[in-house]
Amino acid sequence: METPENQGTVSVQACRWQRRAWRVVVVAAMTLTLFPIRLLVAAVMMLLAWPLALVASLGSAEREPEQPLALWRRVVDVLLKAIMRTMWFAGGFHRVAVKGRQALPAEAAILTLAPHSSYFDAIPVTMTMSSIVMKAESRDIPIWGTLIKYIRPVFVSRMDQDSRRKTVEVIKRRAQSSGKWPQIMIFPEGTCTNRTCLITFKPGAFIPGVPVQPVVLRYPNKLDTITWTWQGPGALKILWLTLCQFHNQVEIEFLPVYTPSEEEKQDPTLYASNVRHVMAEALGVSVTDYTFEDCQLALAEGQLRLPADTCLLEFARLVRGLGLKPEKLERDLDRHADSARMKQGGSLTLPKFAAQLEVPESQALEDLFALFDERGGGEMDMREYVVALSVVCRPSQTLDTIRLAFKMYGSQEDGSIDEHSLSSILKTALGVAELTVTDLFRAIDQEEKGRITFADFERFAEAYPDFAEEYLYPEQTHSQSCAQTPPAPTPNGFCADFSPENSAAGTEPFRKKLD
Repeated sequence: METPENQGTVSVQACRWQRRAWRVVVVAAMTLTLFPIRLLVAAVMMLLAWPLALVASLGSAEREPEQPLALWRRVVDVLLKAIMRTMWFAGGFHRVAVKGRQALPAEAAILTLAPHSSYFDAIPVTMTMSSIVMKAESRDIPIWGTLIKYIRPVFVSRMDQDSRRKTVEVIKRRAQSSGKWPQIMIFPEGTCTNRTCLITFKPGAFIPGVPVQPVVLRYPNKLDTITWTWQGPGALKILWLTLCQFHNQVEIEFLPVYTPSEEEKQDPTLYASNVRHVMAEALGVSVTDYTFEDCQLALAEGQLRLPADTCLLEFARLVRGLGLKPEKLERDLDRHADSARMKQGGSLTLPKFAAQLEVPESQALEDLFALFDERGGGEMDMREYVVALSVVCRPSQTLDTIRLAFKMYGSQEDGSIDEHSLSSILKTALGVAELTVTDLFRAIDQEEKGRITFADFERFAEAYPDFAEEYLYPEQTHSQSCAQTPPAPTPNGFCADFSPENSAAGTEPFRKKLD
């Protein structure tokens, strides 16, 4: 006989199934009716806007805009805004709720938008025709690239360090032009998240030291079809599902202009952090100290996929806390590796570690040192730091990291290592406390010599590219480490490791690698 509790559970499940079935029916009906119409209207609007943007964007993009704008340019600006608004209206964004007042360019040259969660975040860009910072590859997209050029964007390549420096210089020059250039809209998170928290802001928007206007975005829809992240539906599916909703809501709130203090002008990281907290408070969400680079690390396409409980995200955060630049870290890899090889596994104390890294002793350095001080005796193996740093700097280049490790751990005669050394290398490369590599070592050591070389490892990895899935992940990667057990991934969510519950950096006692 069913109890009232069981009957209630069955009733709730039935309601859920009914809602899901209804949503499927609605999406199917909209796919056959409204979706193609909306898609056609959007395409027509883009084609209408293209010749206007093409004519208006002729000439050098680096030339300072004329002041005041010529009448024909003002007309083109109004027409393009109207066309873009029509396109969004046809896509279901019937009303865009705007709160607050957008500052004038002379009041705030930079607008910082967050959270960044979708390509639909282009709505405020098309409403204001502000400049934006975009990937350099975007300019080559047919039609869309022409529309982008019209707003005089700042192009940046994520992989080119020199491009980043030039981008910062352009942002600084435009921001300090006393309103002569259009305002620059910047998404300081640098990547899309699921809006449950604000990740670390990149300092580019705050380096000029000029006032910025924070702008927060909300999508208060019953069904979230907007969010576009690395874990979840792809771009085309997001577009399809969103256009199949009869009505989509978006809210844009312009917060008061934030004027930096003298201390913030000298410290862009502090400036960015304080603005982020203002925006998080307005949104009612938490902040996390993880960054775009951390997500790259967690989702890197390498043969050694990082487990959910890896310490390397914490390691990367602590390295950033030392103020070490990415380009310097990569340059120093070989120097640190040579030093570690000469010591042949000799222990390093905190003062010597600080001297090796050329940084002063600090709490951040102590926390970093504690990751490798497994026995709590105040000593660490420099080789472990080099392996971890190599993974963070080159997350997708697994064999390069392993080659570097063999050079440090290998014997002077033939560069070979034993099973214990292989375990140390892979534990550090994966950021876990315990790892059994006996089966993997035996599979590589086919001649049963008890030692393997990098050439042996490389041949095995080429013959069995998924070796980690078979030999390392099924049983071993659930062991304890410095990261907390991540929550279940949310639908359409950001990397699970980056949720606020897992990022209480600086708020809890630091835990060592073997805790």
